[in-house]
Amino acid sequence: MKLIPYSVYLPPEYYEQIKELAKERKASGLVRDAICMIMDGGDQFKAGYNKGLDDAVKVIVKNRELKNAGGDYLKEVLEQRIKRLHK
Repeated sequence: MKLIPYSVYLPPEYYEQIKELAKERKASGLVRDAICMIMDGGDQFKAGYNKGLDDAVKVIVKNRELKNAGGDYLKEVLEQRIKRLHK
């Protein structure tokens, strides 16, 4: 997935909290996930479920053992089947 940078203005109290998260390299993901959840309809369960599926696909795509076991075909099959579970 291609990511495009975007800037937002925040009230000072949220800025300070985001700044703390940035030290742990979690700020961008938090903001991105929140925006995506809201744009997708605001359903927290659905957004978390779909994020979990996306994270599972990332693990499969990066897994070297799977490549040795069944090549790219196995990775593609698993990736497609997991993506079909999206709500």
